[in-house]
Amino acid sequence: MSLTRRDSLRMLGSGVAAAALWPRERLLVYAARKGVKFKVGVTDWNLKLEGKPEAVELAKRIGFDGVQISIGKGTDRLPLSDPALQQTYLAESKRVGLPLASLCLEVLHRNYLKSDPLGQRWVADAIPIARAMGVKVILLPFFGKGALETPAEMDHVGDALREVAPAAEKVGVILGLEDTISARDNVRIMERTKSPAVLTYYDVGNSTKGGFDVVEEIRWLGAGRICEVHLKDNPNYLGQGKIDFPAQWAELETDCPSGSVEKDMATNLAYIRGVMAKRSAAA
Repeated sequence: MSLTRRDSLRMLGSGVAAAALWPRERLLVYAARKGVKFKVGVTDWNLKLEGKPEAVELAKRIGFDGVQISIGKGTDRLPLSDPALQQTYLAESKRVGLPLASLCLEVLHRNYLKSDPLGQRWVADAIPIARAMGVKVILLPFFGKGALETPAEMDHVGDALREVAPAAEKVGVILGLEDTISARDNVRIMERTKSPAVLTYYDVGNSTKGGFDVVEEIRWLGAGRICEVHLKDNPNYLGQGKIDFPAQWAELETDCPSGSVEKDMATNLAYIRGVMAKRSAAA
């Protein structure tokens, strides 16, 4: 689910200050009463179609509301900076009637933003791509050797993003931090950037694996500091692992336990839609 600061304020109205401390269950009930529709998307890499326009049609066929697409790994430029490829995606999105939910700057798995100057360049290059694609959120990943481990690395990321964030602000694009650190450390980076264009891209699977209390972290962050959420409890089906998904909401990044992308994604989507239906009925 995509939720920007503006969306949060519009949805919560004058109750935004109190809502920042609400349990996620109550936020879902509140949204249902106000007629807010939470959209569930899927990542193209979990559809086994990373960087391929065919992911749009498959996501639509399974029943998702949108698809998160990969920008690609380049050497001199990012693959999705190609206007022809952009138009292919946009045409396919229009043809099948499925929005492009957000982008993933997966080249940061190679050029780490915490230490490689190229990482900062790729973030800057991704911003006009997002604008051209009509997408509001760019996921910035920090995993493997690129994971944030020390305060100095977090400060470096904050400083690097402070330089490029004004360009994102200008065109209404959000840079989302997805990583293995705590919610409070993410906010430390966000505050260091001094920009509302840098938010947390919260992943319930990564945080659970890291030993963090997912529900408590989401409550503490509040809607205004989260741009999107990844839902996964890999390698399990949703609802059959450790995570209490009835207290969560958002966008699927799930594995395929049986090996069938369509069958397993449909299973997980049906589970999440069922959770949302129960919350709406409770309202």
